[in-house]
Amino acid sequence: QVQLVESGGRLVQAGVSLRLSCSASGPPLRTYAVGWFRQAPGKEREFVGAISWSGGSTRYSDSAAGRFAISRDNAKNTVYLQMNSLKPEDTAVYYCAARDTIAVVTHVYEFDYWGQGTQVTVSS
Repeated sequence: QVQLVESGGRLVQAGVSLRLSCSASGPPLRTYAVGWFRQAPGKEREFVGAISWSGGSTRYSDSAAGRFAISRDNAKNTVYLQMNSLKPEDTAVYYCAARDTIAVVTHVYEFDYWGQGTQVTVSS
């Protein structure tokens, strides 16, 4: 089964950019749709964005659209989340998740594999 590891999270100031990585081991990631989610303290895990197995389709939450971008490099078995114009409300643990499907999936229950998360903290 695929194993996911997120990296790139850190403490940053509002307004800057940050790129998170989701690296996979095990089966090639190229057949998996990948999603990014985040969870702030005391809140439910929420959808941020997702990308199809080919990279040809993406979807974003309203809060991420226009500021965040997901891309993937299947040769490197890695999916990226580029986050621009970060706000304090973006502070959360960010998770990537994968499912072996050709569709773009956006709900927590649709994903089979999860990483351990990486902390992003945005100071004002």
